[in-house]
Amino acid sequence: MEIRRAGSQASGKGPADWFTGAVRMDPLFSHDDPARVAGALVTFEPGARTAWHTHPLGQTLIVTAGRGWVQRVGGAVEEIFPGDVVWFPPGEKHWHGATATTGMSHIAIQEKLDGKSVDWMEQVDDAQYRQG
Repeated sequence: MEIRRAGSQASGKGPADWFTGAVRMDPLFSHDDPARVAGALVTFEPGARTAWHTHPLGQTLIVTAGRGWVQRVGGAVEEIFPGDVVWFPPGEKHWHGATATTGMSHIAIQEKLDGKSVDWMEQVDDAQYRQG
């Protein structure tokens, strides 16, 4: 058994290659093989969002605060609220983040396949983002 105390893992700034705007990442859990699942609390300031990306085994988001937007490639931008649970199937290209005026936090849960849990792609440009 392992207990990770709240605040025992350092917060980190979301890397500019993966995010636009101010994003804080707080790791929650990640384990060595054979376990594959990892989770983090991700907090987006207004206007902040991920780059386009995919996950080899999919991703679950649990919205914990604020208002956000999510979009899969070819789909409409959709608004998300606290308590909403979003599932992106394996390989589905998508992005997620805060709305232009309201911050948003979510717990992101994904699994690793061959040691990799995400494939990062191009940034979501302002025109794509403003469709929300």
